[in-house]
Amino acid sequence: MTDQILEPGNVVAAGTATTKNDAITEAGALLVAAGAVTQAYVDSMFDREASVSTYMGNFLAIPHGTNEAKESILHSALSLVRYDTPIDWDGNPVRFAVGIAGLNNEHLAILSKIAIVFSDEDEVQKLIDAGNAGEIYALLEEVNAE
Repeated sequence: MTDQILEPGNVVAAGTATTKNDAITEAGALLVAAGAVTQAYVDSMFDREASVSTYMGNFLAIPHGTNEAKESILHSALSLVRYDTPIDWDGNPVRFAVGIAGLNNEHLAILSKIAIVFSDEDEVQKLIDAGNAGEIYALLEEVNAE
């Protein structure tokens, strides 16, 4: 698996989006800027969202592309954007949009690691309370472990 799935530069402590679509764009733009995906992958994130909500519970949404967009993934990566004001995600409050791109089905292992962190309400509260992107990254760095 790719060693550095989550890079410090892909963590934003104060996202600017106020809508679900803007949050998808914001998380996707970080993946593009990291060289992990092409813009076509971000476009497919909207297709995925149109077919099934990527809201996961515990203030988390994990927007990701469709299977048809796999060729738009250059390497596996995560992006994380935290929002001070919850975003309405199909009627659910989202404080974290985690963009995900997994090469060769690596996204399944990545998803399981993110799910473990966000299934623990105490861990989610630590992420909400973190003072900056560096603190958020430190709390999530374990997703990079094999």
